[in-house]
Amino acid sequence: MRKDGLMRMRRNRLKDHSINRLIPNMLTLFALCAGLTSIRFAMDQRWEHAVLAILFAAVFDALDGRIARLLDSSSKFGAELDSLSDFVSFGVAPAVVLFMWTMQDVKGIGWALTLLFSAGMALRLARFNTKLDNADLPAWHSRFFTGVPAPAAAGLVLLPLVASLQFPDLEILRSPYVAGPVMLAVAGLAVSRIPTFSFKRLKISQALVLPTMIVVAVLTALALAEPFATLLLILVAYICSIPLSVASHRRLQQQRPMPSAAAPVNDADADHL
Repeated sequence: MRKDGLMRMRRNRLKDHSINRLIPNMLTLFALCAGLTSIRFAMDQRWEHAVLAILFAAVFDALDGRIARLLDSSSKFGAELDSLSDFVSFGVAPAVVLFMWTMQDVKGIGWALTLLFSAGMALRLARFNTKLDNADLPAWHSRFFTGVPAPAAAGLVLLPLVASLQFPDLEILRSPYVAGPVMLAVAGLAVSRIPTFSFKRLKISQALVLPTMIVVAVLTALALAEPFATLLLILVAYICSIPLSVASHRRLQQQRPMPSAAAPVNDADADHL
């Protein structure tokens, strides 16, 4: 009997730690390592690679939560690991990269803005973690984030660096007096209550499937040919989408109001904080 019990415990341990359950956490660790590697590239002044490393971190971050749901391997451990990875990859790494790129030229003020951005991202993630169990929100709230999500904030704060890589002759783009206000504005957007679109909840009608695939194919081709120009275009398009998301949220709120005790908006999934 004792031997049978030990055998059952061993089988259970193997089942609980199958490779399927580890894949999402592996992707999260890949995102964490990519974010940290961007700092290493910045130390070597390899700015293109630093930007691409953070981009890869965003891709891995987008995949881990979806694969966890597909494999039915979501866990509290994975959610906590994802939150910590997001803070490092999108809260610390972009700020340090910008500090090494230009903000160190203004010394104390540059470091203060670097700390402010990282603190803002930490506050955003902490706010998200306190709202995970809010079940009082209507179904349409999942179409929006509260403020700018972490991967998007990391991309927006790197906007001056991306623009400088695309237009190297424009020296003004490297000025800390350009990057500094951008850091301050993005930190404010991250902790704000401005509703922004959650594009993973976007539903595409049957008639638009083919045009959407064509757009994706064009963007992929552009990204391979001109990666920084394509990234710059996507970031500008995202900024332009914010007023549209505010208008859409206001319209839905008027049609189907939220409970008064609930927050105006809440984040949809843990893989995009």
